[in-house]
Amino acid sequence: MFYTQDLVDEMNALVRYDLGTTQQGVKVHKTADPAVIAATVRLFDKGLVTQVDGGYLTDLGREVAEHCGGVIDLALIR
Repeated sequence: MFYTQDLVDEMNALVRYDLGTTQQGVKVHKTADPAVIAATVRLFDKGLVTQVDGGYLTDLGREVAEHCGGVIDLALIR
């Protein structure tokens, strides 16, 4: 499987969440880049975030965000 731009946009949206707390969410405003808005809607449709405009990570969303962070960490090492 290749990383599509949509998937990269979703990963970029997920890594914006602070994984150190469950009390902080993300709000994507209607004036945001259309790619960011679309990525957030897809994350909501996949059950990874609680609101169509961001909100909080679900349990599954937190797990996926942790993995995304690991992928980025590995990429930075190389």
